[in-house]
Amino acid sequence: MTQQADTPARVPHHSLSAEQFAALARGGGGQDAIGQLVAGQRSKHLILLSKVAELARRGDHPDDALGVAGYQLLGQVQRRAPAVAAEVIGYPSVGAWALHVIRSSQARTESAPTDTASAVSAALPGVRPSGLAAVAAAAAIRAGLDAEIEVPVLGRGVLLPSLGTAEAVGGTAVVAAKEAEVRSGNLRMRVRPGEPGWRELRRASAGSLAVLVDDLDPFRMPAPGGEPAERLTPSQVAEFRASLLAAWPMLSPASAAEIAAIVRVIVPYEAPESGQVSTSSPQVFGTVAMSRPPDRYTCAETLVHETQHLKLYALLDLVALTRPDDGQRYYVPWRPDPRPASGLLQGAYAFLGVSGFWREQRQAAPEPEVRRRAHAEFARWRDGVAAVAATLLRSGQLTGSGETFVETMAGVLDEWLREPVPVGARAAARRKSERHLLQWQANHGQVDSR
Repeated sequence: MTQQADTPARVPHHSLSAEQFAALARGGGGQDAIGQLVAGQRSKHLILLSKVAELARRGDHPDDALGVAGYQLLGQVQRRAPAVAAEVIGYPSVGAWALHVIRSSQARTESAPTDTASAVSAALPGVRPSGLAAVAAAAAIRAGLDAEIEVPVLGRGVLLPSLGTAEAVGGTAVVAAKEAEVRSGNLRMRVRPGEPGWRELRRASAGSLAVLVDDLDPFRMPAPGGEPAERLTPSQVAEFRASLLAAWPMLSPASAAEIAAIVRVIVPYEAPESGQVSTSSPQVFGTVAMSRPPDRYTCAETLVHETQHLKLYALLDLVALTRPDDGQRYYVPWRPDPRPASGLLQGAYAFLGVSGFWREQRQAAPEPEVRRRAHAEFARWRDGVAAVAATLLRSGQLTGSGETFVETMAGVLDEWLREPVPVGARAAARRKSERHLLQWQANHGQVDSR
C-alpha cells in the first residue's frame, strides 16, 4: 500500500533469535533482546495509531477532523525529528488510549459483540480519535516544530501525553508548538514548569534510570490491583525519588540495565492499609505502578518483579507461549485465587526474577538481617516457581515455544535448587508456603495435582 504524505512511517517486522529467546527464558535477556522487545512495542503503538487514524477518517464524530490533522502532523514530526516522535508515540498511555478508542468503536458497531473491555472503553472520557491531535501536539512541542494544531479539551484541560495538562475552556484549544503555548479563549499557557495553568509531569532518576512520575494521565494505568494516586505534592514526589535512589544500588548491573531500558513511567498508587501494592499492564508497556515502598529492598524487588511482567507481555506480542484457555485453574503460591495457565506463566516468570534478586542479596546485602531475609525469600520463591513450572509442563496448555521457554526456566531453577540455604531460612520459607497452601485449600479445595 502506498504511504500517504505526512503520516507516520511503516511498521517494521520484529523477531527474536534463538539465543535471545533463550536468554529471556533464563530470566534475563540482555540488551539486544530487550531492544527487540522495546522496538516491537513501539511498532504496536504505530499500528494502534494507524487504526485510530482510520477511524478518524470515517468521520463518525463531529471532531474527527482533529484526529486526521493530528495524524498528518505526527507524520511531519516523525520525518523531521524521528527520535522525538518515537518517544511520544511510544509513551505508555498513548497505547492504552488508542486501544480504548478502538474498543469504543467496536462497542458502537451493532454487529460487534460488546464485551466488558469495550463497555469500559466507551464510558471513559476522551476516548475519541480527535485525541490524535493532542499526541501530535506533544510531539511537535518537544521537536520545536513551527506548527499550530487544534486539540480537544477534556473537562477543563488539555492533556499532552508525556508532558502534562494545561487549563483550558470550551471544546477545543490551539497548541502553538514552537512557542510551546496552549491558547484557549483569553488564556495563554506556556508549557513550562511553574507557569500558571500548567501542570507538568515530574521527573525522577536513579543511576541509568530516567522516568516520568505520571499522576495526571487518565490512561496511565488501566490494570486493577490498586488505586492511582491523585496529583502528588512536591514532597511526595521527592519521597518517590528518594525511594528509587535508595533502591538502585541494590540491583545487579544486568537487572539495572534491563529496568532502565524498559521502565519509562512510574505511576504512584495509594498506599494500602498495610504493605505495598504494585502492578503493570500489557496496555502500558514501560509503566510500573506502585505505592511508596517501605524500604529500599522492597522497592528494588518491585522494579524487578514488574519489569519481568513487562518483558513477558512484550514477548507474548511476538511469540505465542500458551494455548487458548481450556477452563482449567491451578494453585500458585503467590496468589489467593486459582489461576489459568497464562496466569501461571506470568507469575512464574515474575517470581523467577524475584528469586534471582534475593539470591544475589544473600551475599550482596550488607545488613545481616537482610541476608537472613534474602535466604528465606530465595528458598520460598525458587521452590514455588519450580513447582509451578512443573505444573505448566504437564498442563497441556503450552505451545511448542512455550514448552521450550518453561523448560529453560526449569533448568535455571534446577541449578538453584541445588544451592544450599541455611536450615532456619528454609524452615521459615516452608512455614510461609504451608500457611499459604492451607488457606488456599480452605477457600478453594484440594490442589489439582495433574
